[in-house]
Amino acid sequence: MCFSAAMNFVGSGILGTLGVVTLTRVKHRRELLFASLPALFAVHQFIEGFVWLGLDGNLSPKVTHDMGAAFMLYAQGLLPFLLPLSVLLFEPDAKSRQRMQPFLVIGSLTTLFTLWALIAYPTQIFVQSNSIVYINQATNNTFVAILYVIATCGSLLFSKVKDMVIFGIANLAILLVVMAVKRYAFTSLWCAYAAVVSVIILAYFWRSSGIRPFQYAGSV
Repeated sequence: MCFSAAMNFVGSGILGTLGVVTLTRVKHRRELLFASLPALFAVHQFIEGFVWLGLDGNLSPKVTHDMGAAFMLYAQGLLPFLLPLSVLLFEPDAKSRQRMQPFLVIGSLTTLFTLWALIAYPTQIFVQSNSIVYINQATNNTFVAILYVIATCGSLLFSKVKDMVIFGIANLAILLVVMAVKRYAFTSLWCAYAAVVSVIILAYFWRSSGIRPFQYAGSV
């Protein structure tokens, strides 16, 4: 994934299959958003396949730009909100859900700022060293990156569910590696490898059928 249109499309198909299987293991509506993450990553990678086609000259510049904007909308705009929300909904008790609320607030503010930035400032999309680079001058800064990491990885690391913590550790490790090796292509590469790691979600739903659904007492 990430290095050509074909790899994105093939990866999307594999993730889509995993996503459908994951959704079949859902036992409660509170599990639905978190279980949808592999399928959402599949759609995300499918969209980037069209960005590659455009950058290779097979699509018009307008279509290429629109596909790139759609990719960034999810990667930078929606994910910081959706991920902590999905964890909050999934948490088994009121105390652990309250622990997720600060991450959801941070993610919501990050999402609002990013959505504004994607509208207010132009986005550059180009290929560098076999990776797609997405640059928006308002979102490409350290402060926004820190908030993004706190929202997306922090919520997972503080979850009461062990497999969510494992998912968070894996994503944080991938994030640090990408930042060290290919920081310029962070948006594309981290989303791709996070999608691959989402197989942990399927494994959890597959193995945990005996303990789910949670009782969800004191729901918020």
